[in-house]
Amino acid sequence: MTAPHILVVCTANICRSPVAEALLQDKLHAAGLASWTVTSAGTWAVEGNAASRFSALLMEEQGLDIQAHRSQPVTDQRMEQTDLVLCMETEHARTLQRDYPSHQHKIYTLRQMVEKRGSVRDPYGGSRRQYERMVAEVDELIEQGLPRIRALAQENFQKRGRDG
Repeated sequence: MTAPHILVVCTANICRSPVAEALLQDKLHAAGLASWTVTSAGTWAVEGNAASRFSALLMEEQGLDIQAHRSQPVTDQRMEQTDLVLCMETEHARTLQRDYPSHQHKIYTLRQMVEKRGSVRDPYGGSRRQYERMVAEVDELIEQGLPRIRALAQENFQKRGRDG
């Protein structure tokens, strides 16, 4: 790995985390960090499902294509290769901290990046408007949290380089 790797996590890896992955990758590219990797996974994901219709549609309206996205579960290997894990819900973070105790230092909620508590609500099965609210919240959290996201990922990447 030549640059930091960020993993975004939600439940099924079809609504929130693919959106966050696309938005974060886009903002990193815009900041000149095209070598950084952003991927997503789910705590309860089944391998191979496409992004939800509204998530894909709303990303397309922003010029971001997530049609090729396929869901994947969180795995030991993914956790090992990642420098920062951003979870959509506090429960996701707690589960991963329990299941991967040696990686606790790099697991946060996306809302923690802007010093907020709580979770990004899951719009699964909901209306387009619920998806729009989710996309707007995720976009704002990434935009405001980008300095902290970058700093934490870079710090853990450097530690991993020294330890590995």
